[in-house]
Parts: sequence; structure tokens; C-alpha cells
Amino acid sequence: MRRTGLQMLSLFGRAVMAALVMFAGLVAARAQSPFYDAPASLADGPPGSLVRQEPMDGAPLGASSYRVLYRSTGLKGEPILVSGVVIVPQGPPPPGGRPIVAWAHPTSGIVPRCAPSLAIFLFQQIQGLRSMVARGYIVAATDYPGLGTPGPHPYLVGESEGRAVLDIVRVERDLPGAGGTKDFTLWGHSQGGQAVLFAGQLAPTYAPDLHLLGVAAAAPATDLATLMSDDINSVGGKNITAMTLWSWHRVYGAALDGVLDPRALPVIDRLARECIEGPFDIFIRQRTERPLQKYFLTVPDPTKREPWRSLLEKNSAGTLPAGMPVFLAQGTVDQIIRPAVTRAYMGRLCKAGSPVKMVTLPNIGHGRAAQASTMAAVNWMTDRFAGKPAPNDCGG
Repeated sequence: MRRTGLQMLSLFGRAVMAALVMFAGLVAARAQSPFYDAPASLADGPPGSLVRQEPMDGAPLGASSYRVLYRSTGLKGEPILVSGVVIVPQGPPPPGGRPIVAWAHPTSGIVPRCAPSLAIFLFQQIQGLRSMVARGYIVAATDYPGLGTPGPHPYLVGESEGRAVLDIVRVERDLPGAGGTKDFTLWGHSQGGQAVLFAGQLAPTYAPDLHLLGVAAAAPATDLATLMSDDINSVGGKNITAMTLWSWHRVYGAALDGVLDPRALPVIDRLARECIEGPFDIFIRQRTERPLQKYFLTVPDPTKREPWRSLLEKNSAGTLPAGMPVFLAQGTVDQIIRPAVTRAYMGRLCKAGSPVKMVTLPNIGHGRAAQASTMAAVNWMTDRFAGKPAPNDCGG
């Protein structure tokens, strides 16, 4: 069975990095092309409108696939460009149109060349793609801002991810023959789980033109402070923290003074430029990270220091609109997203009025959570498109 990038990294560490950064293929990503380069003036226009497209090969079941560059909204409300991929089933759309699933990927890296739309094995890495195409669903997969398009990538910044996820759902309107409806669901893993939960929160105000029917998340990153503090002494935790510090220093202007040992800066810069694409990349990343075992942070717990404390809270997932159906999947031996954290988040959703379907995955770690729950998630989304009552494990 092919392993994901961070599952392989766990062979060099403590089975810990198996996956918030799990997105991987067997070979390095393609080199970036001029497709992603565009003048800033092209970002002006309605969010979700298409700037350019190019066909891609390799989608399952004869589906048409397109690499897309589209408009979205930055963290300061400014227009930005985001890239991604849209897959459209073969043949003419049915009379009622095609439902849409927005897939949000787990961590692939934090610099532009790490965009999933550049990955050789992208279609194999969209969990459930073949089943979704077979059922006639359009699948829209964003890269997130700063991946593909110029960085920095706002890593684990929920609002940024959420807007990009919602806007790529709108892109199908500009693709000839796509024939999508307003009905859509969200499906994501790890960082992508965080992304779809934020998209669910934002949908009523940011995308009132769309009709969200449910949110499915496997091992979602919900409580970022716990994520960072729980894993800070592991190989995986140091990688996650390093990427977050590097990104948020640039995105938010958060000072590293008093938190980071200056000797760690060159190491973090090198880590930031390495994608998670395959076994060789993982080996290189593990070697790059090694000095952080000697010197890294100057405080025991950065989650208790400002502005990091407030930023971690700001980017931890909140509840969804009352009545919004949610699917959660969680592995019992996950060492990145602790099962207790996902159960606590489920409790918050239940209290807020969301019907929650909780799938527990025995003996499954973080990297395989989406793979192990794919069919349950796809069947759950199919029922949402069919208008069936949402199952509810709250209080069960």
C-alpha cells in the first residue's frame, strides 16, 4: 500500500508527523509553469470568477479536469488569485444539474511550488474522487492561497482557507458544460478538515449564493493550541510549529523575538521551502529538521505567549450554523489530532444544534483517517444531496 508523506516521515521520527503534513505522492511535484503567474490587476472581479483554465489529463472515468486560476479574497479583504483543480464527470449534465463537492487537502507544504495542482498523483490523493465522479459530482479542489500563486501561504489560517474553498465551488459556473447546481458539500482532511469547518462557518455570509448541505471532516485540526503544545517535543510537532511560525510571522507580522532561538531561523527557512511529495523529500526534510532537536524555541510553550495565543484561538474552528449536518471521522491511535480533541469539538457542535455523525476508526492513525473513512463520507454526502434526514450521534 502506498504511504503518504508524513506516514513515511514517522518512520524517521515517532510516527508523529504522520500527517498534518501527510499530502504526498511517489515523486516530486512538477515544476511551476507560467499558468500561475498573472498581474495583480486580474484579481479584480467577483470572488469565485475564473481568470484562466487549462485541461489536465488523468482524471478517472473519463472525467474532464481543469487546472484553474480564480479570484478570491485575502485576509485584509483585498482581491487575490488562487489556483486549484476542478473535475467534471463525463457527458452532459442531468436536467437538475450536478452537485458539487469541495475537497480540501491536508498539508503539502507552505511555498508556491508545493501546490497540490502541481502534484503528479493529484487525482489519487483526492480521497473518494473516483466514487464521487461515478455518482455525477463535480469535485473542486483548491490549492489555498500562496500555493501555486505567490506566497506566503497562510498556513492553518482558517479564514483564508475557507474563502478559497468556497470560491472554487463558484468556478464551475465559468467552465463550459460543467452544469453545477447551487448545492454543495465540503470534505477535507487534517488541515483540510480545518478548512472545510471554517468554510462552513463563513458560507452563510461569504457565499449566500450557494447552498451548503453538509460538512465532512476527517481528523480535522480544530484546537490549534492543543495541537501545537501536545506535539512540541516530537519530530512532527517541531515541523508543524516551524511551518506555523514561518507563515504567521509573514502573514500576521507576528514577532519571533522571545519565542524562537535565532540559531533555528536558517533551519526553519530551509524547512519552509521543502514540499512533502515523496520518500526522498521526507528523508531530506527529516535531515533538515535535525538541528531543531538541539535548539528551537526559547519558551516552554509558545501557545501561552502573545500574539501566538490569540492567533491560535482565532484559527481554531468554531461551531457551524444550527442545523448544519456534520460528519466527523477520527482514528483511535492518531498522535497528531488527539481523539479526545475531536470528541470535545463534536460536543461543541452538538450543543450548537448540528446533527453530527461520528465515525470512529479503530487502530487508524492520522495519515490514514481520510482514506479509512472515504466511503462512509461519500455515502453520507450522497444522502445529503438526496435530501435524507441527517444521522445524529449527539447524545448517543
